[in-house]
Amino acid sequence: MSEQTDPRPLWLSGHMAPVPDEIDAADLPVDGTLPSELSGRYFRNGPNPLPGEPSVHWFSGHGMVHGVRLRDGRAEWYRNRWVRTTSFTEGAPMLRPDLTVDRAAVPANTHVVPHNGKIYALVEVGFPYELTPDLATVGPCDFGGRLTGAMTAHPKEDPRTGELLFFGYGFTPPHLTYHRLSADGELVESREIEVPGATMMHDFAITENHVVWLDLPLVFDLSLASHGMPYRWDDGYGARLGVMPREGGAVRWYDVDPCYVFHVGNAYEDETGRVVVEGPRYGRDGFDRIWSAIGGPAVTGRDLARAGSAIGGARLHRWTLDPESGKAVEEALDDRGVEFPTHDESRTGLPHRYLYTVTDDSIVKYDVRTGATATHAPGPGLHPGEAVFVPAEGARAEDEGWLLSIVSDGAARGSELVVLDASDLSRTASVRLPRRVPAGFHGNWIPDAPAVPSTIGPIG
Repeated sequence: MSEQTDPRPLWLSGHMAPVPDEIDAADLPVDGTLPSELSGRYFRNGPNPLPGEPSVHWFSGHGMVHGVRLRDGRAEWYRNRWVRTTSFTEGAPMLRPDLTVDRAAVPANTHVVPHNGKIYALVEVGFPYELTPDLATVGPCDFGGRLTGAMTAHPKEDPRTGELLFFGYGFTPPHLTYHRLSADGELVESREIEVPGATMMHDFAITENHVVWLDLPLVFDLSLASHGMPYRWDDGYGARLGVMPREGGAVRWYDVDPCYVFHVGNAYEDETGRVVVEGPRYGRDGFDRIWSAIGGPAVTGRDLARAGSAIGGARLHRWTLDPESGKAVEEALDDRGVEFPTHDESRTGLPHRYLYTVTDDSIVKYDVRTGATATHAPGPGLHPGEAVFVPAEGARAEDEGWLLSIVSDGAARGSELVVLDASDLSRTASVRLPRRVPAGFHGNWIPDAPAVPSTIGPIG
């Protein structure tokens, strides 16, 4: 008998396949005991094209946020909602006929973050979209007209000041712009940063006194627009990390070996003033494999399995940027393929001890001081998503708290929200979800707190 194959692209099949509709469910079954202090909402964003809608790249589907409400040791509800952007509701194109860019016509499919009592669904090519705590769409936000370009899907909240630091990149000048949002939600600074050309800068880092830029060789190429994401690797562009004083001043650039970094784990300044950056690093071959798997031609059979394993093709690395020598030192911290690094966000931009990552079938905890690792494998055929750290009340240790991750079955049979003890990765509880949740991108734990009312009515 010939081997059974799936003719669909990788991102439209198995545990990555989109779901066809929105549902609600209440009083979800819980296995184990949910910590009573977990009172809030876990939201996770990801691409989910409409049924029958063409999908040429994993990154291009409409944003869909999946939410689980926890309170008093119960899982009160699950619901999923498409983010109702103008591209979703009206089919509005991002590039208008007059070649101007509509920053509201975006998929909003990458992240969901809280700030100043509001919740934003993010994608890096346009405006954020505000959501209600029940996942209704309020509408696009340009911070009172002050934001005129894109907003990254990976802003960083300074744990000391409460400011939200972010950037936007563009395929036309300005290619890179730095922004600072105050703790009370006002856009108070926007600053153009000079770079040689248009690249996909998916993430960045902050430290106590600096911003760290990732100027890497994934360049914009308009000729590729009809084939999915119009970006390609270009060895001629070079690769460098830039350190910029947060209070103003020139960027100091450090050349690094050619690579790509989708996600930074964290960054900080050491006792000698060097800037240390940690995150999963792709070499050229690893990047080409993942890029073709999530946006190239359909892959089937054994090729599908091989492409799927390439999703975790990045290795955790550390870069140490020394202002005295002007050089960057790069070191590999592990040889397994990992992605979606997270940490205790009260340590963002500060020295930290732990990072949490995922492989295709496991959650991996790194002690970056000692080099020790711990692994939690949910079981055969099960695929964990990004593990979000939630600190325990009054925590005295950096890893005193929980990890929340949506785990999905590779045979597309179902999903659960898993709660792990972050100190040893033991299973504390799991919530059985009423449907399979497709593999997606990023999420957040949003604890209960008074919300700031919006002046715009919800959509849908």
